[in-house]
Amino acid sequence: MLPLSQFQDFIKKNELFTSGNRILLAVSGGKDSVLMMLLFKTLGVDIGVAHCNFGLRADEAQRDENFVRLLADAHDLPFYVTHFETKKYAAENKISTQMAARILRYAWFEEIRVANQYDCIALAQHQSDAIETVLINLIRGTGISGLHGILPKRDRLIRPLLFLNREQINEIIEEDNIAFVEDSSNLSTNYTRNKLRLQVIPHLQEINPNLEKTFAENITRFTSLENFLDLQVAKLRTEIILRKVDGWYISLAEIAKLNPQKLLLYELLKPFHFAANVVEEILDSLSAVSGTHFFSLSHQAIINRNDLVIVEKNANTVLNQFIHPLTAKTYFGDYTISLRYSTEIKFEVDVTKAFVNADKLIFPLVLRKWQNGDKFIPLGMRLPKKVSNFFIDEKVPLHLKHNTPILVNGNGEIVWIAGMRQDNRYKLTTATKKVAIFELENN
Repeated sequence: MLPLSQFQDFIKKNELFTSGNRILLAVSGGKDSVLMMLLFKTLGVDIGVAHCNFGLRADEAQRDENFVRLLADAHDLPFYVTHFETKKYAAENKISTQMAARILRYAWFEEIRVANQYDCIALAQHQSDAIETVLINLIRGTGISGLHGILPKRDRLIRPLLFLNREQINEIIEEDNIAFVEDSSNLSTNYTRNKLRLQVIPHLQEINPNLEKTFAENITRFTSLENFLDLQVAKLRTEIILRKVDGWYISLAEIAKLNPQKLLLYELLKPFHFAANVVEEILDSLSAVSGTHFFSLSHQAIINRNDLVIVEKNANTVLNQFIHPLTAKTYFGDYTISLRYSTEIKFEVDVTKAFVNADKLIFPLVLRKWQNGDKFIPLGMRLPKKVSNFFIDEKVPLHLKHNTPILVNGNGEIVWIAGMRQDNRYKLTTATKKVAIFELENN
């Protein structure tokens, strides 16, 4: 007998959706998703069925697609199907087949949801799946968010079967004689999740026969703890992160006062996608020289005097960077400038390099964008020239003109227009004793 009342209670308790919402169901054809579809259909909710053919199991994958198509037709439900070249996508992006399938299906579900005006996407994960997810997270390493495993609702994704475990679903399917298709890959221990389900969890259930119930209670506690932490971090974020035109500023002194330091800084920087190991690097570098950089997929963080400044990687605004005598590398927009020294008085004709008389440098140097009024004496010339005129003579495109790094000495004189021409005042002579070699590279 279908557990309709439990299903309704779980939906209501977790506020998964409201009356009148349209729900897109992810249906593979297995026991879980078929049961979910029947529960929604019996409840009278406006639903559609979406099925992914990942092209991984040849005839079996086509069998599954045909089964779900017929099932949707039998219940007069809208049916959406797509075919993926999963292995090709995985190889091109250098990720596992499982990760590729996950990325592809979630992107497609959202595409179908938006195009057909569904309010939510329903996934048929249950309590046993939640246990497996928590164990996987623990094995790979996780923060608090990984301890709650699968949540009943996150954004547009809902999981209305989390009140059931695998054994209960099997009993319902058998008792009601519900047709389904079996994915043969579920029996393979080549996948971490299957290995946990088939070899590890049975042993844990011997120790605790109520394993699903225990994990469900733990997940509830961890979720409450995460919610509390989120509220505290949100409050802290408004207190110590200052939004300015050129980025987000956090006082290094405020970072030093955080307790627990690593946890709170990681949570504060989470919207900027900095990994935990990068957060550790930032904490180890609080006393580093200005200009030290750290990167996430979307942002960069720079130690700038007394602040940690965060800017978008693709932002047009690039902060002035400071170069100290021992600074090996400095990042500036799409470029990296390295610094090394030599006692060999040698000059190379290479626009990506500047060979500078080290004794004339006044640190810290500044790496910045071109500014109106900038002048320098191009190598080989005696008279000053406006940098703007130099750019015109060199036919530098406008977008490059505004992104070309300008290396400035501590006395305000331009040392090098990176990648183009160095200043004549800093050239090597017979009196030069030490050479500072700057080299420009594209990131």
